Amino acid sequence: MTPVAIGIDLVEVRRVVRLLERKGERAWHRLLTAQERDYCHAQAVPARHVAVRLAAKEAAYKALADGTDMGVIGWRDVEVVRQADGRPTLVLHGRARTTASRLGVTSFLVSLTHTASQAAAVVVLFRSSSSHPTHHAR
Repeated sequence: MTPVAIGIDLVEVRRVVRLLERKGERAWHRLLTAQERDYCHAQAVPARHVAVRLAAKEAAYKALADGTDMGVIGWRDVEVVRQADGRPTLVLHGRARTTASRLGVTSFLVSLTHTASQAAAVVVLFRSSSSHPTHHAR
């Protein structure tokens, strides 16, 4: 596996709490997939889990940004899911999936962490050694 890119992001939980209070269900539906919403609602402090997913989505956007115009990647185009063993990973949809394909991305490493006040995520994109990106360096 060859690393393609890395992204990192930090989100204040308090800002997410305020956003969810102000925008309510509209924010939940705009920012998260149905599976993400279900997971976050089931947690003791849902806003922390929303915040860490937003950090992961932003980290993925940063990793996917390859200097080309990738168009608008929507919040739900990057989905944070748990693998069978509990580790987080990503499922890409729409433009995020198209961009990852163009970059030759075949897998991800995702690390999430949060405290009562901060949520952070790191996303590393990989391609298989035999995979080559379909764009050219300028």
